[in-house]
Amino acid sequence: MSITVRAMGRPAASPCDTLAEQYQTLLEITDLISRRRSVTELFHDLAQRLPRVVPVNFVALSLHDPERQVMRLHTLQANVPADLIGGHEEPLDETPTGLVWRQQQALILTDISDETRWPKVIGRMREDGIRSLCILPLTTALRRLGTIGFASVQPGAYDDTDVEFLRQVARQIAVTVDNVLHHQDLTRDRDRLRLLLEVSEAIASHQDLNELFHDLAQRLPHVVPFDYINAVLHEPERDVMRLCFLVTSQPSTISPGLEIPLDQSPGGLVWKTQRPLVVNDTAQEERFPMLIAKLRENGVQSFCVVPLTTAQRRLGAMGFGSLHRRVYHETDIAFMQQVAAQVAVAVDNVLNAESARSAQRQLEHERDRVRLLLEVNNAVVSHLDLRDVFAAVSACLRTVIRHDGSALVLYEAAMQRCRVHVLDFDKEEEFVEEVPVTPQSTSPSDEAIAARKPVVYRLRDLEQLAADSDIARRLLAQGVRSFCSVPLLSHDRVLGALNVGRTREEAFTPADCELLHQVAQQIAIAVENGLAYREIAELKEKLAKEKLYLEEEIQTEYNFEEIVGESRALRQVLTQVKTVAATDATVLILGETGSGKELVARALHNLSERRERTFVKLNCAAIPTGLLESELFGHEKGAFTGAIARKIGRFELADRGTLFLDEVGEIPLDLQVKLLRVLQEREFERLGSTKTVRVDVRVIAATNRDLAAMVEGKAFRSDLFYRLNVFPVTVPPLRERVEDIPLLVRHFTQKFAQRMKKRVETIPAAAMKALQAYPWPGNVRELENFIERAVILSSGSELAVPLAELKRGAGTTNGATAKLEDLEREHIVKVLQDSHWIIGGASGAAAKLGMKRTTLQSKMQKLGIARPN
Repeated sequence: MSITVRAMGRPAASPCDTLAEQYQTLLEITDLISRRRSVTELFHDLAQRLPRVVPVNFVALSLHDPERQVMRLHTLQANVPADLIGGHEEPLDETPTGLVWRQQQALILTDISDETRWPKVIGRMREDGIRSLCILPLTTALRRLGTIGFASVQPGAYDDTDVEFLRQVARQIAVTVDNVLHHQDLTRDRDRLRLLLEVSEAIASHQDLNELFHDLAQRLPHVVPFDYINAVLHEPERDVMRLCFLVTSQPSTISPGLEIPLDQSPGGLVWKTQRPLVVNDTAQEERFPMLIAKLRENGVQSFCVVPLTTAQRRLGAMGFGSLHRRVYHETDIAFMQQVAAQVAVAVDNVLNAESARSAQRQLEHERDRVRLLLEVNNAVVSHLDLRDVFAAVSACLRTVIRHDGSALVLYEAAMQRCRVHVLDFDKEEEFVEEVPVTPQSTSPSDEAIAARKPVVYRLRDLEQLAADSDIARRLLAQGVRSFCSVPLLSHDRVLGALNVGRTREEAFTPADCELLHQVAQQIAIAVENGLAYREIAELKEKLAKEKLYLEEEIQTEYNFEEIVGESRALRQVLTQVKTVAATDATVLILGETGSGKELVARALHNLSERRERTFVKLNCAAIPTGLLESELFGHEKGAFTGAIARKIGRFELADRGTLFLDEVGEIPLDLQVKLLRVLQEREFERLGSTKTVRVDVRVIAATNRDLAAMVEGKAFRSDLFYRLNVFPVTVPPLRERVEDIPLLVRHFTQKFAQRMKKRVETIPAAAMKALQAYPWPGNVRELENFIERAVILSSGSELAVPLAELKRGAGTTNGATAKLEDLEREHIVKVLQDSHWIIGGASGAAAKLGMKRTTLQSKMQKLGIARPN
């Protein structure tokens, strides 16, 4: 039986010819079914073959979705030009295929121009040029699958004979489609089982849950398409759902850590009901407004949430969603529930492990507290000096309670003052100060002492107290943001307070205060026992400090390593060093030999940002001219005779560090060009290589020669001089800073006495006066060598200074018109004569003068000194 709406007929053909043609076509369709595995390909062939028998221009397959009660256009094929778009889904009542599926009767529309039902579907057909159609049920003996439709661009294309033939086609196609659907179901079930196994393996192989969710985001979309996957866990303390893991295919404004109240979260609803939640269109969803707004902001149009639950407890929920409107089928949801069940076990294991670790940390914390009290007790019984006790206790205390500084306040009623011992861990400072106590003075410790219990101050409390308290203002100025003061009580007597501070706004907990109270009780015992000892120890400590200052405090306030002296001339140099050190500017250090140019260069490096990198030095006068280029820039193997291997030059060694070029005035002219290029371009080539090497090197140069005069005499390139002379620093000779000689003498005496295991405690005043009167042409190096000889000669506690040498050297300085150059020439000639004109070697004149051999030769040439015939 069929439903027919006839508009007009078409010319009749011979019945025998038509029947034969129909049988032949059915045989061909049977053959196609046996060879084609794809439904789309099969329908494409039908659209090409059926027109020989039936006027067909379109062939369509629509399948029924029992879960959503819709008809879905699975495939549409044509033999005329048309816009073939499949995938349309319509409710059963809104499409002719739904009527055919329900009634299981054929539907023939001879002219759809007159059809008013199903306007949306009919409208699309008209756009494709369809005028008539025939729709037949696609049904097997076991189930109703859907419908098969045949359409023509001509009106009245189908009659009862055509319908009977098309019924036979539909029966064959139904079996084929049923088999394909069964095969797809089996394939999907197989894929899902395989994927569940892979999920299980992934859970076993990943210790990190974040990595596990990234792995799931790669595997699961092959079966259940989605654009993001997440996990929210229930936080029972605050009764919120917390987003713990999120993996998205696109950047998102939502990030892990987001917390949403239980009744405003889809995951909260799923956690409560233990039932899946599906939202097919977020635009229509009115629940959970806060989260839905965020999802819409990130383009999410549909999502599904399933419970994350183990056999022991409810953990939270796992969600997945899409940037497109997507309908999640019952099979998809069931599969994701199976995945969630496995993931829940992994999450539960991690949470249990974290709980176990937390419990272990708590036990370790308690152990550390007990150990701290034991260590404090040991410090109390093993130290009489309160400073030692406090230092030991503070070191132990910091391992348990994090803080950035502490202070021990001791109240001395008789003196109306507080003695404060401060330890600043960040600045590594330790000092003691005395604070007068007046009726008007206030401090954070006052409240703790008055209440006889610990008091905690937060930032706001300190700011309020600062209005009346200088100490509170000082604490805030030093960056203290949280403070705790604990009174020191002994036999109902207040001895002072233990104070600890933090530079972060992290308040001290009651547990911290309780531990500090226990520590303070033991410190109070130590304070009471050590008061008498302290009075004696303070005097002894004061004397020891004075002695230590005289013996060791010989460095300047800048603490420039081994640069010793406090003269104004030296301070000016050190100020220049401090100014230029932070830059990468080239520095030219000028000064006589032995005046300490290398120490200034090292200070520049150590105060610069490059101090963590290499400091490379090179004495340009000590390297033969033919090898200097190789030393500076390196060479390749075979670059010259004797180059048996590649060598890295000093510039490469100093990359990202500092290169110190001593005696830069000795560099030959032909090599100065290459040096200038490195300074300007920061690049060079090794000898024997064409490869350009780029370096980042700060250059510090030094010389005892007058480079400006050398430029005028064409012995030094002017462009290189200007490049080196960016920031000149002139190191004063020792004769211009006579006031530094006593400091240097004590420094060198202590240095060599320790090295030689001698005890030299005093320096005769007459000797010191003579040392200051001597001009020291060899500068600090000559003085150092002279003091070394004096220590060698010393047999007792007094430094044995060979004054005869100084008198001989200084005797020529009495003439009023004597020039410094004449004095220097006479002194060098005298030493040369005493050395029998031997310049090098341990007993040569250079060693006695404290100079390098090349430096002495340069001075001899400059002063016109030559050995007599």
